[in-house]
This record gives sequence, structure tokens and C-alpha cells, in this order.
Amino acid sequence: MPQSLHLLLPPSEGKRDGGSEPLSDGCFDEAMRDARNEILKTLANLFKSKQDVDWSKILRVRGALLDRALLATSALVENRALVLPAWQRYDGVVWQHLGPASLRDDDRRRVLVPSALYGVNRADDPVADYRLTFKASLGDLGPLATFWRPTLSSVIATYCKQATLVNLLPSEHAHALDLELLGTEARVVNVSFSSSDGSRAIGHEAKAAKGKFARFVLENGLDNVTKFRWSGWRVKAKDDNIALRAPK
Repeated sequence: MPQSLHLLLPPSEGKRDGGSEPLSDGCFDEAMRDARNEILKTLANLFKSKQDVDWSKILRVRGALLDRALLATSALVENRALVLPAWQRYDGVVWQHLGPASLRDDDRRRVLVPSALYGVNRADDPVADYRLTFKASLGDLGPLATFWRPTLSSVIATYCKQATLVNLLPSEHAHALDLELLGTEARVVNVSFSSSDGSRAIGHEAKAAKGKFARFVLENGLDNVTKFRWSGWRVKAKDDNIALRAPK
């Protein structure tokens, strides 16, 4: 497959533990450095704040998941977080069905992952354990989707200039991007998932189909998408829109 094809795929809330100390930079580290540092600085200031901080609202988890998220966030702001390649770190349904371990290295590099902590990573970039979403509002930075939108859109537009960008993002992540700007620099192909009655498909099966379809596109390109078959899901493609519908 040509290098001119890239996929926008969301990160997962489910993440593997562990990792090692960072040994190499990620593809977007320089372009994203200032914005990432603002995120980390704001998180550090919240940890130091003498006022009550509702971390469950910021990190959007409770109980044992909040305990883990706070430990991970503390490691990040203290610069002692361990990292794994993004394709190893993310362990949600989409990524399990993508099966990145058996993809070619070149295909993994085509996967771009917008993230509320990092802005964007390639699937082979080093990623720490973290819990932060674009839905969160973070101190003086405000809503993270709004904070990231200019930088994230500009960096991806530059990276994907004159390429084809397959958008597999849910609305939360798509709101952090200026798709009109991306469309001036790249061909943007939007992919949607619907239930058999035409309503928006959500849940495990839709995420599984997204992972399977992402792999199909990486391995077969866009010219053959109507040949995609998995668990009864059907594909229709028109212009730069691809619609997947669940079986009845």
C-alpha cells in the first residue's frame, strides 16, 4: 500500500500496564511539544493546588480506575512514566480487532491516533499509561477538544498533505479536529457505522467492526472496501463517504 494512505483511529480507554523508560522520540514530539507541556504543567499545578480538585470529573473515572489514573498522572507530571508503543498500550475493543501485532511495521505507521494527552501519535510512537479525554476541561486550558483543535488540525494537515486520510474517529475525537482544514490539504474519507435500522451504531460490535475494517483498509486499500465482510456487516461507498451497517 502507498504511504499516501493514513487512518485516523481513536485511542482506547483500556490500556496495558507497564513499559520501559523512553529511548526514542515519537513522530510528532517536536511539533506537539509546547502543547503537551501545557497539559503536563496544568496537571502538575492541579496536583500542587491547595484547593479541592475533583479528579473524578477531570479524569472521568471513579473507584479503582480513578486510583490507577491518579498514579499514572502523577508519574507523567514527575517525568517518570514508563512507555510502550501505542499499538501495544491501547487494549480496547477496536485495537484488539485491529490486531496490530501482526500488521506490517509500515502499516502500523499509517495509523494516526488523536489523544487528549499527546495531541496525536503514530501507532508506533511511545505512549505512557494515562487517563484523559477530549471531553474533559482542564484548569485554565478549558475544554481539551477546543484547546487541541488548532494545533492538532495544523500538524495532521501538514503531515498528510496530498495524502488520503481515512477518518474512523467517533464524535468526541472528531470535534478536536478541523475537518474542513484537513480537507484543503488531504483527501478526507469519512467512515460511519450504523445499526440495521440506520441509527448510529455503538457498543462492542461496532467497535469490533471498526477494528476489523481498519485492518482491511490498511491491507487492501480503499478501492476494495465494498468487498469487506465480517459478521454480517455490509459496506456502501459513495464519493468520500463509507457507511458500514450492522446485520439485522
